[in-house]
Parts: sequence; structure tokens; C-alpha cells
Amino acid sequence: MTRNLSELRSEYARAELDDKLVGSDPLEFFGKWFQEALDCKVREPNAMTLATATQEGGADARIVLLKGFENGRFRFFTNYESRKGKQIEKFPSVCLLFFWPELERQVRIIGKAEKSNRSISEAYFKSRPFENQIGAISSMQSRPVATREELDHKFQELANQYRNIQVPIPEFWGGYDVLPSEIEFWQGRTGRLHDRIVFTKSESTWEKVRLQP
Repeated sequence: MTRNLSELRSEYARAELDDKLVGSDPLEFFGKWFQEALDCKVREPNAMTLATATQEGGADARIVLLKGFENGRFRFFTNYESRKGKQIEKFPSVCLLFFWPELERQVRIIGKAEKSNRSISEAYFKSRPFENQIGAISSMQSRPVATREELDHKFQELANQYRNIQVPIPEFWGGYDVLPSEIEFWQGRTGRLHDRIVFTKSESTWEKVRLQP
């Protein structure tokens, strides 16, 4: 390495997080922050880390894309038989994390994931580009493959097969809705005295508290 990692740091001074500005509804405030990320042209503002638990009691994480935010649910789509799909089936408690460095913001969401209504998954699958549909049916996600050529060959075979007809949604593919029980908003501040405001669901209401950084 050419630089000492301990020397890498950035100062955060773009904004502050005021309790009154946040309000009492974290879902409404998330929508506001997400729109600001869109307006600021944050690269892939819907990219989020999805953290899951393993059967051995470990942790796992990867980036997925938020593809729906409605009725208090955060939605993404994937292969149900993938590594994350099997983990969610066993342990539905998950964590989502958005990081928007251009705005010096993070949003952390804890909740339970459940499969989306099948009609929602079907409608979204039909809206995807042809290549993405073929990719979904040709990849047995998370399973070993001998060579890249084997994967490409299977993709091309299926592309030729469905070139002029509707690609059917596979049973092993669809959406997950994450129902949040905790949402934390993080705004970077000077001197590492960051703003942290967290909402915790209590029956039908949300309780808000400010945390020390």
C-alpha cells in the first residue's frame, strides 16, 4: 500500500439532522431523503446492503437494489434458492443499509423479510429487460459452475429459445418485502459528532430517540 490506512479520513459538514425536521414518521422522512438522493444524482441511490444471518450463527451481507417502497415495505427481488434466499427462509430477520456518500448520509433498517405477493413478482419480472429475464432463468444463483463458458452457453441457449416469446417467471425467483421494526437516520457531522436519530416500532406507533454518535 502507498498510504497508511489510518490516515484516510473525510470531514463531514454538509448538513445537520434536526429533530423537528425529521418529524414523527420515519417512512415519510425516508421518502424525503430518498428523493433528495435522486435530486442530487447519487449514483444508484437504491443500492442497499442486505445483511442476513447464517445457520451457523454468523453474518452475511451483499448489495441488492431497492425496487419498491410502498405501504411501509422495502422491496427487492432475487432468486429464492440463492444463499441469501435460504438464509431468509431460515432466519427472516434482516438489516438493510443505504449509504449516500454524496450527501454524507446513511439509513439503517431492521425488520423481517417475507415473500412479496406473487402477482407483484410476476409484474416486475415482465417489466425487466429481456437479457435480465434470461439471466434470472439461466443462473442457479450461488451454486458452483465449472467455467464461465458453461454459464454463457446456457444463457445463449435460453436466449435463442425465448427470443420471440414471453420469458416465464421461474418459481424460484421473486420479491421480498421487508417490514421495518427499526429505522435509523445518520447524518455526518464535523469532528465525528454525527447526528443519529432512530425510530423503533411499538405496536402501531413509532418511538423516536436521538443516539450519541
